Amino acid sequence: MKITLLNHTPLWVCSNAIRTCYQSFEKGDKGGEKDKELIERVGNKMRHASTLEHLFYNFYIEGISRACLQELARHRIASLSVKSTRYTLKELRDESSFVPLHGICDKNSPSASLDELSALSAQGTGELLTHLPHTETKADFYGSDLAVRAKKYLVFTGESVVDAFSILALENLRKALAAGIKIDLAKYALPESYKTALSWSINARSLQNFLSLRSSASALWEIRNLANALFDALPDEHKYLFKDSMAESQKQPREF
Repeated sequence: MKITLLNHTPLWVCSNAIRTCYQSFEKGDKGGEKDKELIERVGNKMRHASTLEHLFYNFYIEGISRACLQELARHRIASLSVKSTRYTLKELRDESSFVPLHGICDKNSPSASLDELSALSAQGTGELLTHLPHTETKADFYGSDLAVRAKKYLVFTGESVVDAFSILALENLRKALAAGIKIDLAKYALPESYKTALSWSINARSLQNFLSLRSSASALWEIRNLANALFDALPDEHKYLFKDSMAESQKQPREF
């Protein structure tokens, strides 16, 4: 997961909006300590949170799963533009097999029949579970060449059985593309763990709501990691607005 803050609204825009109500522009200090105190007092303490909607943050988010994307999309007071599978799923087409399938329907033999693909799907589960987890330790599994290659496309959970099945799903998707199935049909076989990227824009009021819900220990581990990473990516002079929104007890991020 990688978070890049592309742009943000300067604090004085928010303080100026607040001072519009009182016509007290002469008391401002262009986003300095007076203005920061005003935003905290009016927007947070007095809960006139609509004033915080004048602050916008534009992020570029890379490497989250489509499962995490579904949860992110539930926060509707935000704008997102997502990496299109229709135009980018071809990135998988020329990959070699992610499981040892004896060269059938690999990148050099893309013309396997659908009957062969069906047979390989049934065979693949056994092959995957007898080969990929055929390691001494969990570290061996995640350090294997196939797992390292698959991680380019998948978010791993750290549960090797789940991640092994994700690799199998990735292989099934690769086989469908290699067989010439159109992307708009093949994408229905996408595993939830498939990585995506998006541009995400949100105002400060909505971001407070997102952080308060998703930094909680009860949130899905991946979106909790995302919440922490988004907070870390904020400008230092803006973080004071969101500290009360972050869960007091945050677990360490899961990385695999």
